[in-house]
Amino acid sequence: MGEKLKIKISIADRVYPLTVEPEQEEGLRKAAKTIDVLIKQFEQNYAVRDKQDVLAMCALQFASKVEQEGIDTNKTSEEMEERLKNLDAMLSKHLS
Repeated sequence: MGEKLKIKISIADRVYPLTVEPEQEEGLRKAAKTIDVLIKQFEQNYAVRDKQDVLAMCALQFASKVEQEGIDTNKTSEEMEERLKNLDAMLSKHLS
């Protein structure tokens, strides 16, 4: 672990000072840019009363992506496990 960096991240026209590991900086800056792009899209496409509404929608979108990826990964793992069990059964039968 090296020295921590003090950076400032801007989200929704507000600046947030953070102390982060050097390897986290790029990801945080990209995430902040992604959030700002999403905010602009929500503001252009929907009647938005304030930034909190937009930020809530951004949070919901990001959280739903994470949850869906987890569901998809779990489903894929279950399918792979089933295929491996079937393959094992076929091999066991063939070798018996």
